[in-house]
Order: sequence, then structure tokens, then C-alpha cells
Amino acid sequence: MRNIGVIFRRELAAYFATPLAYVFIVIFLALAGTLTFFLGNFFERGQADLQPFFSFHPWLYVVLIPALSMRLWSEERRSGTIELLLTLPITMGQAVLGKFLAAWVFTLIALALTFPIWISVNALGQPDNGVILASYAASWLMAGSMLAIGATVSSLCKNQVIAFVLTACLCFVLTLAGSPMVVGLLTGWAPESVIETVASYSFLTHFGSITKGVIDIRDAIYFASLIGGFLIANTLLVDLKKAD
Repeated sequence: MRNIGVIFRRELAAYFATPLAYVFIVIFLALAGTLTFFLGNFFERGQADLQPFFSFHPWLYVVLIPALSMRLWSEERRSGTIELLLTLPITMGQAVLGKFLAAWVFTLIALALTFPIWISVNALGQPDNGVILASYAASWLMAGSMLAIGATVSSLCKNQVIAFVLTACLCFVLTLAGSPMVVGLLTGWAPESVIETVASYSFLTHFGSITKGVIDIRDAIYFASLIGGFLIANTLLVDLKKAD
């Protein structure tokens, strides 16, 4: 744990040592607020909940999380500092986990800075704060899943732009998998089991059910499996590519 903590602190400090952290946070807060109040019709709905706020999170993350994860390993490989990192008395898994946790905690900081909208909805009415808290947790888990995907893709690429595009495409596909558009394309010719399988891989399906107040352990298992699976793949790929 001490080695993971060292990498974690190094990476988290690196975010705030450059304008990246501040640009990411400002863009995330500005877009989240704009989409909630203008496209989500927060006030016009006349309901004391944060459904309009959380409904845009998957689409925000599809664009912003790849921008955050693209540098995790591609920059290390491009600059050659990955060899220096791996000469430290740490294991590959510790390095991967430390870098991932730093990025994940950074997204938590950005997410926590949206607290004024939670305060606002409580001032305007009597929302179900348990559902809101669960929605925040689901949003953070979804961000972690996309970060794990992005870290894995980043370990394959030396070019950050390529890592960004590939991660955004993968996250977009997983987000859209359970949408009515995709399900509608499969309905009528694909077996019901195939349709259900495709829908089960969707971020929208699992995230949406939690934001509606339906707490299902299968949703938590889905996000945990994605994070764990891609981090394992990330570790194997970094070990495979470290000499490139």
C-alpha cells in the first residue's frame, strides 16, 4: 500500500502542477451546469430531483474522461520515463493501480465540486437525498470504468491523440449499447438473448437504473468488473510494451 500511495501522490500532484486539472474541472462544471439548466430544463420541470443533472454524465464522460486518461501511459512511453518509473522498487500492478487511483480521485474532486446544485435542489424542495447520493456514487463508478478503459488504451499508444480517439470510441459504443436506437436495430432479427446481452453492456442501462432509485447489486458488479478487468489488462500490456 505504501508503494501505491507514493505513485498515487506523485500522479495526483502532477495533475495540479499543470493547467490540465483546472481546465478539466472548469469545462466539466461549465458543461454540467449548462446542460442541466438549459437542455435539462431543471427549473421548468418543477420537480425536486437531479435527474436532469445526472442524465448528461455519460455523454460528458465520453468526451472528458478520454482527455484525462490519454496521458496516463502514452506520455510515459513517448518520453521514455516509463523505464525510470519501472526501475523503482514497485511492482507493475502497484504502478498501474497508483496511476489509476490518482486519476479516479481527481474525477471525484471534479464531481464533488458540483455540490452547489445538490444544495440548490434541497433549498427548492424535498428531494430523495438517498437516490442523489447513490447517483453520485454511480457516476463516480462509471467514470472509473471509463478511466480503466482509457488507461488500457493509453498503454497501447505512444500518441495521446490516438489514445483519446480510441478511448472515446470504445466508451461511446459501450454507452450507446443499451439505447433504444441500438436495441431497435436488433429487434426483429436478433434473438432476444443477444439483445439482452448487448443491452447489459451499456453504461446507460446500469447507470440509469441507479439514478432512478433502483439499487441492484448487479450494477455495482458490472462497474467493478469493468474496472478490475481493464486494470488487469492494463498491467499485462504495460509489462508487454515496456521495452518498446
